[in-house]
Amino acid sequence: MVEELLAAVAVVGSAAVVYVAAAARVVKQYEKGVVLRFGRLRSGVRGPGFTMVVPLVDRLHKVSMQIVTMPVPAQDGITRDNVTVRVDAVIYFKVVDAAAAIIRVEDYRFAVSQIAQTSLRSIIGKSDLDDLLSNREKLNQGLELMIDNPAVEWGVTIDRVEIKDVSLPETMKRSMARQAEADRERRARVINADAELQASKKLAEAAGVMSDTPSALQLRLLQTIVAVAAEKNSTLVLPFPVELLRFLERAAQGPGAAQGPAAEDARRPAAGPPAAALHVHDPHLPDPMDAMREPAPAPQVRDDDAGTAGCI
Repeated sequence: MVEELLAAVAVVGSAAVVYVAAAARVVKQYEKGVVLRFGRLRSGVRGPGFTMVVPLVDRLHKVSMQIVTMPVPAQDGITRDNVTVRVDAVIYFKVVDAAAAIIRVEDYRFAVSQIAQTSLRSIIGKSDLDDLLSNREKLNQGLELMIDNPAVEWGVTIDRVEIKDVSLPETMKRSMARQAEADRERRARVINADAELQASKKLAEAAGVMSDTPSALQLRLLQTIVAVAAEKNSTLVLPFPVELLRFLERAAQGPGAAQGPAAEDARRPAAGPPAAALHVHDPHLPDPMDAMREPAPAPQVRDDDAGTAGCI
């Protein structure tokens, strides 16, 4: 009798051990357990720690509540300004409703990955190249909003979306490099011209001061000589004022030298008498030289001739 009782206790103990081994579950701290009994969702979600389920009746699904880092594969697209680019990104998300992540979507990780890729291609087509390169914060916010709208129904919230890299064709890179070089050259020329303008104004002010005070010009010349001599070279530059050269030129001409147009006329050789011109007279035309000859004396008429003429 005792042996049969011990055998029954052993059998019951073995069955209990097998039952506990089959029903025992451990949920980690960063996980939550969703229990489906005969395919129907149990109301309560199992928290972290030790928990029991009914073997062959309940099925426990563990859902990680950690932030998931998922890379988005590089997507080829054409921007709004017709530039072909290749953009990849990374998305950070986490599950906030374990039951919805199990019930409402078959595989929430795959679903989030697909919606992230389609949203990335859509954001590329709506943006310009300059926005992709310099205004990524705004694009990240728009991409996060596009992914988060459908993901909320799956019990998933998007924590952050970042565009990692934008790949451009080599021809576009060279064009952008030339554009940047031309822009820098333009700014350098503008700065140089502005500096020349400021320097000319300062030089004009300095010239006005030196014209009022001639000794300032002499001091400036001495400073220039000192600066040249400080280089330890064998060449000495001695500038001469223009006023000194003009003074020497006037001294070389002498005090009695004629000035002006009268002096030029005096230095010209005296003109001689005009040369005789060859005169050819046409007998059929009046001779212009007749006006220059003395008139011929009138013929004298005698009285007897006059009387005779009157008689006739």
